[in-house]
Amino acid sequence: MTDFISRNPSLLFLPGASGDGAFWHSAAAHLSAAWSKTYLNWPGLGNQAHEPEVGDFAGLIRLTKDKLYRPSIVVAQSMGGIVAIELALRYPELVTHLVLVATSGGLDVTRYDGEDWREAFSTSFPNTSTWILREKPDMLHRLCSLRLPTLLIWGECDRISPPAVGRLFHRKIAQSSLHVIPGAEHDLAITHAGIVGDRISALLTASQKSAGKSA
Repeated sequence: MTDFISRNPSLLFLPGASGDGAFWHSAAAHLSAAWSKTYLNWPGLGNQAHEPEVGDFAGLIRLTKDKLYRPSIVVAQSMGGIVAIELALRYPELVTHLVLVATSGGLDVTRYDGEDWREAFSTSFPNTSTWILREKPDMLHRLCSLRLPTLLIWGECDRISPPAVGRLFHRKIAQSSLHVIPGAEHDLAITHAGIVGDRISALLTASQKSAGKSA
């Protein structure tokens, strides 16, 4: 699998609750044009068109699995981290690396001085599927089972998923590295796209060098 990453990296980008895969375009623009990139939308979330077969996290996981045609680096924003973690645990042969940006993994962020995002989200996206406001799978107890290189990127000023959550993830995931971007908030992949892109590039470059040494 490492040799595959070395020859032909493939990245799958997952959005947060807004459901819009275009969220990732700015950060991905800082990655090599030679790397394969796929951007998913979440049906029914934010302003995305509804699809009857997607009405919960299980539906999102099925949708995403169908897009994993080959071993890939899965890059996820916020709520998308729940899907990314589940995929990595279920299909370790298909997920080579994780990049989790400002996710909460379903944790109760108020315990870490985080703010509840749901009211503001409902106001911004009145037509969103309401299941996203109710379902909250807590992945904390499963993080220790992750056995793959994981890059954690947080914003110093994120009120939705505070840096304390990132530090908790870092303690739980054995092969993780944590980068907190000064002054950044929850949308750091847009406002600090260059830094986020550079961090992802560094992760893949390190993997490629490691693969070259072991070849």
